[in-house]
Order: sequence, then structure tokens, then C-alpha cells
Amino acid sequence: MATKQNFLLIMADQLTAGALPFLGTSPVKAPNLARLAAQGVSFRSAYCNSPLCAPSRFSMLSGQLPSRIGAYDNACEFPATTPTIAHHLRLGGYRTILSGKMHFVGPDQLHGFEERLTTDIYPADFGWTPDWTNFDERPTWYHSMDSVLTAGPAVRTNQLDFDEEVVFTTRRKLFDIARGRGSEGGDHDARPFFLVASLTHPHDPFAIPRKYWDLYEDADIEPPRVSLPLDELDPHSRRLRHVCGNDLDAVTEDQVRAARRAYYGAISFVDEQVGLILDTLEETGLADDTVIVVCSDHGEMLGERGLWYKMNFFEAGSRVPLIVSAPGRIAPRTVDASVSLVDLFPTLLDLAGLEPHLAAPIDGRSLVPHLEGSEGHDEVIGEYLGEGALAPVVMIRRGPWKFIHSPADPDQLYDLSADPDELRNLAQAPEHATRITAFRDEVARRWDLAAIKRDVIASQRLRRIVSAANATGRLQSWDWNPPRDASREYIRSHMDLEVLEAVARFPRVRGA
Repeated sequence: MATKQNFLLIMADQLTAGALPFLGTSPVKAPNLARLAAQGVSFRSAYCNSPLCAPSRFSMLSGQLPSRIGAYDNACEFPATTPTIAHHLRLGGYRTILSGKMHFVGPDQLHGFEERLTTDIYPADFGWTPDWTNFDERPTWYHSMDSVLTAGPAVRTNQLDFDEEVVFTTRRKLFDIARGRGSEGGDHDARPFFLVASLTHPHDPFAIPRKYWDLYEDADIEPPRVSLPLDELDPHSRRLRHVCGNDLDAVTEDQVRAARRAYYGAISFVDEQVGLILDTLEETGLADDTVIVVCSDHGEMLGERGLWYKMNFFEAGSRVPLIVSAPGRIAPRTVDASVSLVDLFPTLLDLAGLEPHLAAPIDGRSLVPHLEGSEGHDEVIGEYLGEGALAPVVMIRRGPWKFIHSPADPDQLYDLSADPDELRNLAQAPEHATRITAFRDEVARRWDLAAIKRDVIASQRLRRIVSAANATGRLQSWDWNPPRDASREYIRSHMDLEVLEAVARFPRVRGA
């Protein structure tokens, strides 16, 4: 494959793979995503490496598992010394651009991106730090069931404001790049680009304009497939119900249906935004030189097993869509092997013809063998270290097997080929005793879970002190404030009007 292709990474938030009709049984209308999947490589068993926003994103960008970089939860600082794919591509001759959510925490709000076109929708400080030593007290800033209880159509939300800004700035940047190519005006940067457009939908709250709500009828919305009595839930699931306040208010079947309907509508909104970006790539003539990657940071339980949101390694919470599309360069196919977001780091470097600077270990493996139709790896390693846990929760997915282990809980083993709904925990089955022993031995080799727990609790304690101090007196925010020089925008008196208009027009008028 030719090197120096552009890379466009389109990321949704909390989009579970099974909600897409080409990855599961779903009524969702998503023609643009379906078209990308049909003309590209669609991974049917792709996972996040941590089912929580910030740890998943930090792991994806760094190619390293969360515990290795201290990415424990949504209020962990992403260390500025951690090399990201943006750093590596930038060193390799790419311009690196971010539009939208990445949930960076800490004073470094770029992490290798030269340009950041929007602020983030979430805070950059330590205010959302959990406390494993005080589990009984529910954090007031975290998920609640309000998103389900109030689900339905809405005229406007802050998430709509944010995502429309993300798509607008993404499209404008693509037009700026196109206007500057081979001309005397506009954006002269001739480097290939790595552009990330990261939306916040279909993340809760489950509120979406009626245009998208009306795409679905109540009759189209199936109830959750798996409903379990509380005493049959695993301990981590019961803790998540406490953290999210599941049992504080009664939730009706109509409210569950409304939440699922609004979520499906939000996916259709995302699909429409993807279509706008794809249209812009075509209009600018950049499509033929651009590899498109589509993914999400984690899934959404949507009421399965009585759970909502994420924070667990069940399929709905951790399996994500992953599409790589480059028509004419990568042949369409589906891949059934299990892969994960941490694999994107070495994959993009591989596609760019670049070698990683081995200042930091890389936990991911290149997906290029999968893209080329040859045999690739079939393994996912996951970690969860956030809200609802009392100790690290780790996951190994290999072949048909998923093994989930935490020092605080009984083991879980599922054969997904025979039990896709994860209803039969085989961890205590005598016929699987050898397999369980092998998985436990592998966990002991891979992780020092006692040390990780100590590190997590110590980090939480430090961050709570810093957060309390920074909230006292005058606030100095770390939130990204996109720079803007209005004196150089649109039409100004110091500019030659004819030259300005010629440069801004795309495509260029002949002779201009």
C-alpha cells in the first residue's frame, strides 16, 4: 500500500456494535455507516480496552493499556510525556488535527495535535475522581437514571450544539486544505493529514430531535434481550447498579423503550453527520487519498441485564464498531477475529510506512494483516479501573472465550460461540478447570493487580486533594480554548478583495 495517505478518524461516543444492523440485529437506520462497512474492512469482534471514555481514548491514542499510563478513570491526567499516534505521525511528516471530544485531562490539551478546532464537551480537571475507599457514597456528578427517566424527543441539547460544531469545523478544515493545494492562497501546508472528528452522540442523555425520533416507531423497539433477577447478577454488575442509582427510582417499560428509541435516533444523527463529512471529502477531491477509520470508545448496555451505560466487559458495554475504508486500496471484507482499539496505533503507523519510536512499549498489534486478508491476531486485553470497581477488573478475549477476573469477585468465563448473551458462566464448571487455571496463570503473569490497586487508590487520593485546592479561590481552568484571530477571517480591509475571494472559492475559477 502506498505511504503518506491522509487519515480521517471518525469517532462516536458510547456506540455499541450490536446496535448497528451490519453488526447485529437492529432496526437502526445508518446508511452511511453501512456503506463504509460494505466498501471497507468491518471488524465484527472489535473491543475497547477499557469501557470508559477517557481511559479508552488515552489507550487508543498511546497504543498502551490504561494501567501502564495511569489512565484509571475519567479524571486521570493523560501524561504529557506519553507518546501518542499524533506525535508519531507528526514526526513522520503529517499535520495532526483534532475536532471534538477526546476527554484530555490535565494542562496538556493537545498531546501531539498541532491544531485543535473545538473545546471539549467534558471538563479537563480532576473533579470527577472516584473513591474506591468510600464506595457507599454515590458520586453526584456521575451517571444516574435520569437519562432513562427523561428519555424522549428534544428541540435542542448541548450535545447537539457540540456535535454540529465538530462537523462544521471538520468540514471547514477539509475545505481549507483543499483550497490551499496547488495554489498561491489558502492553506499552503502540503503534508498529508491525520484528522480526528470525534462526536459525543449517541452518548446519553437519551434526547434527540423529533426528526430522528420519528424514524422509529415504538413497535420497532425491542426490549432488552437479557433480563436477570438481582440475585443472579455478578457482584460488579450489582455495584454498577448502586453507582448509577438504578434502584432509586422505578423505571417503566415505556421509559426503557423511549431510551432505546432515542438512542437509535442518536445513531441516525451520527450517521447523518458522517455522511456530511464523507460528502465533503468527495467534494474536495480528497477522498481518493484518504483512509477512513470509524470507531467508538466503548459500548452502551441499553438496559441489557438491567444495566445502562458501560463500565463492564459484557458485549454490549465493551464491543465497538471498527471500520477501515480505503476503496481501491483495501478490498472489502469482514473480520471475525477479536481486535481492539489499542491496535489502531501500530496500524496507522504501518499504513503510513513509519516505524514507532520505541521510547514506550506498544501493547497493540497492527491490523494490516487483517486488512490484507491474511491471518492476523485474535486477542483482546482489557482493564477497568473506574467507578463501581473495588479492585482492578481485567478481561482476556481469545478465540470463542472471554475471561473476566477481579480479586474482588468470582471469575467469569463465557464461550461466546455457544452463548452470545453471556448467560452461562463456566468458571466453576469442572470440565473447564484446566482452562480457568491457564487464564488465571496468564493474569498473574500480565498484571500485578495488588500493585495496580495501590496505585489507583493513591492516585485518587492525590487528585482529590489537588481538585479541592484548585476549586478554592480563583479558578484557573485547563479546558481548551481554541485560538481565533478574527482579523484574518472572512473579509477585512487590509486584504486584497479580489485575491481573497479567488482564494476562498472552491474549486478555483480558471485564471484566478
